[in-house]
This record gives sequence, structure tokens and C-alpha cells, in this order.
Amino acid sequence: VQLQAYGGGLVQAGGSLRLSCAVSGRTFSSYQMGWFRQAPGKEREFVATISRTGGSTYYADSVKGRFTISRDSAKNTVYLQMNSLNAEDTAVYYCAAASRFGTLLVAGLYDYWGHGTLVTVSS
Repeated sequence: VQLQAYGGGLVQAGGSLRLSCAVSGRTFSSYQMGWFRQAPGKEREFVATISRTGGSTYYADSVKGRFTISRDSAKNTVYLQMNSLNAEDTAVYYCAAASRFGTLLVAGLYDYWGHGTLVTVSS
């Protein structure tokens, strides 16, 4: 399974970005998908996860109400729409795929990872 995340960039505080993660190699619908992020000098942290069918989502408190995770089975892609961005959202964002399912908040529960995409929010 290969994951390719893209869509990061520089945005002003209060702005929006949409990250995408294209999945190839296995059946996309077999995997629960998640987004994590890692800010400079900090540990990788959970951002959001979406079930295999897309019917269930879960968010970190820090992004709830501002970020939306979604998936498109026709395109084998998972998205992270990020609104009302602030400087604390600056980080490298990673997408991940898990063979198991549930409220997967821990990075170690995910089996496959893509290379990150950098999001920089200027204040």
C-alpha cells in the first residue's frame, strides 16, 4: 500500500487548505484512514480519522469544528479540509491507513504511512 499526501503550503491565519492523500496498491475500502501532524520539536499527534465506509469520523479536540475528514472511494483518496487555520496548526501532516477499525487515535495502530506535507500558517 502506498500513500501520497499533497496539498500543503503557506497560508495566512484564518485561511483554509485542503490536503489530499491518494492511496494505491490495495483496496482502498479495506482501510480506515487517519491524519496526523507533527510540529517542530513536538511528537506526532492525532488529527482525525474516518471509517472504511466514511460513515464515522473522529477528531482531536484541537481541530474539532474547523477540520473535516472525508474520503472518495472512486478516487481512492482521503481529504482533510482545514478551515480557520492558526499558527498552532503549523506542522507536517501525514496520512495513514489502518487494517483494523475503531477509534484509532494512536499512530502505532496504523499500518501504512505516506510522506508528510508541510502546512505553514503565518500569523
